[in-house]
Amino acid sequence: MSSMLSSALRNLPVSSAWAAGALSRSLSCSSQFQAAVQPKTKKTLGKTGVKNVVVVEGVRIPFLQSGTSYADLMPHDLARAALQGLLTRTSVPRDVVDYIVYGTVIQEVKTSNVAREAALGAGFSDKTPAHTVTMACISSNQAMTTGVGLIAAGQCDVVVAGGVELMSDVPIRHSRKMRKTMLTLNRAKTLGQKLSLISKIRPDYFAPELPAVAEFSTSETMGHSADRLAAAFGISRLEQDEYALRSHTLAKKAQDQGLLQDVVPFKVPGKDTVSKDNGIRPSSMEQMGKLKPAFVKPYGTVTAANSSFLTDGASAVLIMSEEKALAMGYKPKAYLRDFVYVSQDPKDQLLLGPTYATPKVLERAGLTLSDIDVFEFHEAFAGQILANLKAMDSDWFAQNYMGRKSKVGAPALDKFNTWGGSLSLGHPFGATGCRLVITAAHRLKKEGGQYGLVAACAAGGQGHAMIVELYPQ
Repeated sequence: MSSMLSSALRNLPVSSAWAAGALSRSLSCSSQFQAAVQPKTKKTLGKTGVKNVVVVEGVRIPFLQSGTSYADLMPHDLARAALQGLLTRTSVPRDVVDYIVYGTVIQEVKTSNVAREAALGAGFSDKTPAHTVTMACISSNQAMTTGVGLIAAGQCDVVVAGGVELMSDVPIRHSRKMRKTMLTLNRAKTLGQKLSLISKIRPDYFAPELPAVAEFSTSETMGHSADRLAAAFGISRLEQDEYALRSHTLAKKAQDQGLLQDVVPFKVPGKDTVSKDNGIRPSSMEQMGKLKPAFVKPYGTVTAANSSFLTDGASAVLIMSEEKALAMGYKPKAYLRDFVYVSQDPKDQLLLGPTYATPKVLERAGLTLSDIDVFEFHEAFAGQILANLKAMDSDWFAQNYMGRKSKVGAPALDKFNTWGGSLSLGHPFGATGCRLVITAAHRLKKEGGQYGLVAACAAGGQGHAMIVELYPQ
């Protein structure tokens, strides 16, 4: 497919001039940094006979580069901090929460159900059920929509959903040969049996199994896939660096302007209080251009500068039925409306989830791309984002790969990730989805829009998209 796309899409360039112009437009667009204006009057997406589900509040502890302030903690410590931050901000009584769902990707063996351990640590009742879900980079998206389903079905009125990832300390296992030997040794009854087993151990048994951000089905790292995807869609290194610079520049401006309202401070045990993300680092095109390819060497275009970095962090959102929220005196931030999950070929289309999910969720909601006021897309790699924008704007791709008559179109960049994205804010795999939803809600209020569209890709060739509707002000 890679060579086919390269040939077919060669005449659909995302030029450097376009990228530079988009950067200029985004930075000169001041509406997102001004006082909130009244939203446009549009139809509500509420449906007769379907319970309205709202997000009341959402928080996250600062997203940090792995190996920094959270390095000595465990995942449930981060998740507990996010839950406590949510409780502090909302003052919701712990015993009102009916259910807790958390997403994660790299699971800590000692706390395999991290939702339960974090909930108990945060002081929730031991009578409150909690479970953990995993769906790669859309794990907290899955946690949220699980909560939406529980509420819509009448099973719950109040659900806390979230996600957590701690890349500073990932499980490293003994080799399979050593594991089998150790398990057999544990069952040996006599000293002779034990000595016999020990004598069979060879030096190569001690080689550890290191975790890798790679597809099990293809053995290919996500970065390698991003490099091939960028090549397939004719996206240059320059364009990727320009987009990455845009993300960091917008994130820094949003941080300085106090727009990242979902961030709550976290007093790290034995260390100082962490109050802001530490991966936001606007650079220069010159400095970024000096970096060598990170995956496909020596000719690849994906580098450390135009990729999201390994991140530690956790998030949490409070989801309720609208009726319950109003009864408790809350003013919701937004309605959580239609959502879809998609799945494609995990090799050549690994990171194209937003392209496939966006038209489907728009059709479910009865909206068009022009109806959307705010876009929040997960930025795994700059090349991945640009490839999705290009695919969405291609009739050829829509007809040959999506079974559609025409393209859905590409979002306008002055509506797209204008407070930064995963490239700059960080990407704790299991926690990013909640950040996307709450950022969309905050931007809608700030910018006077009504509909937001959240979309993300995930390992395994999967993706998710959701419509967020601003709650009446």
